[in-house]
Amino acid sequence: MPRRYWHPGTLESGPARLVPICRFANCVMNKNKRIEILSRLRAENPAPTTELRYKSPFELLVAVMLSAQATDVSVNKATEKLYKVADTPEAMLKLGEKRLKGYIKTIGLFNTKAANIIKTCRILVEQHGSVVPDNRKDLEALPGVGRKTANVVLNTAFGQPTIAVDTHIFRVSNRIGLAPGKNVNEVEQRLLKFIPDEFKQDAHHWLILHGRYVCTARKPRCGACVIYDLCEFKGKMRDLDD
Repeated sequence: MPRRYWHPGTLESGPARLVPICRFANCVMNKNKRIEILSRLRAENPAPTTELRYKSPFELLVAVMLSAQATDVSVNKATEKLYKVADTPEAMLKLGEKRLKGYIKTIGLFNTKAANIIKTCRILVEQHGSVVPDNRKDLEALPGVGRKTANVVLNTAFGQPTIAVDTHIFRVSNRIGLAPGKNVNEVEQRLLKFIPDEFKQDAHHWLILHGRYVCTARKPRCGACVIYDLCEFKGKMRDLDD
């Protein structure tokens, strides 16, 4: 078996030693095991979706922009009030950056996020007919929208089989051996390469929810894990009492 080393864990909120990374590019989980893992996650949650609350692609876009370095719970609390007064690009521009900050001030980096949202709304109105683009090039051209945000919008709003890799998916992919990588881009490319097409649409949601509620950073809940016997993490808990 190929040797393994411990990733320093710069994207990991828990101890770095909990994140095993394959040293070699060909250190990949068995195909049948990957399929079984995804099949079990699907059986447990057949119709997964984001925990961000939204009613339109525009509301989703704004929510995802706000979610950077913030929890979905905190974003939902802010947008619940915000979307009552501004749920379109035009309404957001009318609200203005200063008043927008009042609605999102409980969220980290709210000054920068407010500025980017207003700039994005202006571009949507002037260049896209107030419609959120359904392609990566135009999405990533919007202020404050990077690859991860674009992936979430493309997947959740437009049904495209993209996989947005956040800290939870990065951790889970490395920890269980599903798609080891040294950075989020490497993990994303390996997930896209190794996950069969039938699972790609929902893989992002399954992995993020698994990382958020079961395979947590500091103390994984191995007793509640439906893929425990398939997980390749050498440090997994042996006492399965949850």
